[in-house]
Amino acid sequence: MRTLCSSTLIGEFFIIGFAGLVAMKQPDLSMTTVWTVSGVAMFLCLVLCGLVTRPGGVALGWALQIALIASGFAVPMMFFLGVVFAALWWASVHYGRKVDEAKARFAAQADSSTPDAV
Repeated sequence: MRTLCSSTLIGEFFIIGFAGLVAMKQPDLSMTTVWTVSGVAMFLCLVLCGLVTRPGGVALGWALQIALIASGFAVPMMFFLGVVFAALWWASVHYGRKVDEAKARFAAQADSSTPDAV
């Protein structure tokens, strides 16, 4: 699960950076505000790459997905991209857990099928 979720978060890191560049062109947003919000979100993406398998990591990832969708109020294209990345996040969590379960079953099966060394 960690690999899939981290890949999604790294993609979001870049999308947030590009959205920050677009948001800078908004006359009603200050550059300081844009880069503070974007910087915190980008930092959170990187931190979540390491925390995704810890308790609460997936929940924080969902909070980031909601924030990404909400950023569409500043950059309208982010409504679409936020939904796309939320779907990718769901798929990463869902299929990542299935892969982890399959790996655990395979490891348990391999351990039980090998004879004990004397």
